[in-house]
Amino acid sequence: MTTSDARRSISLDRDGAGRFAATNERGGRLTTGTGEDESFTPVELLLTAIAACSAVDVDVLTTRRSEPSVFSVECGGDKVRDADGNRMGAIDVTFTVTFPEGPEGDAARAVLPGAVQRSHDRLCTVSRTVELATPVTTTLTQ
Repeated sequence: MTTSDARRSISLDRDGAGRFAATNERGGRLTTGTGEDESFTPVELLLTAIAACSAVDVDVLTTRRSEPSVFSVECGGDKVRDADGNRMGAIDVTFTVTFPEGPEGDAARAVLPGAVQRSHDRLCTVSRTVELATPVTTTLTQ
């Protein structure tokens, strides 16, 4: 097993009933909650993380050749409640990416399928973590 010194972490603080704010080490902040307002729910954040992680990978690999005319990613799945508890079923990530006509666009289009596949198979930390069923340890301090 290979590990890295590059630990990633956030802190999450309660802002009110059912509302929380996550802060990263760089000072970025986003809110999450129960879905009763515009804030993303934790499941929506998971889907966002999967889509964004893959999008970053594909963007880096394709835009070396050409800037896209359209770059959109949709991510979704069904919430399952069964004897194993609440979880997401199969998650679908769908890319819609187009490039302008011309040699640069042709070059980007040529690497696009491989970039999407490489992100899924190896590069996207978030989807790889979900697919490999990484253990999560919960600790209570008082």
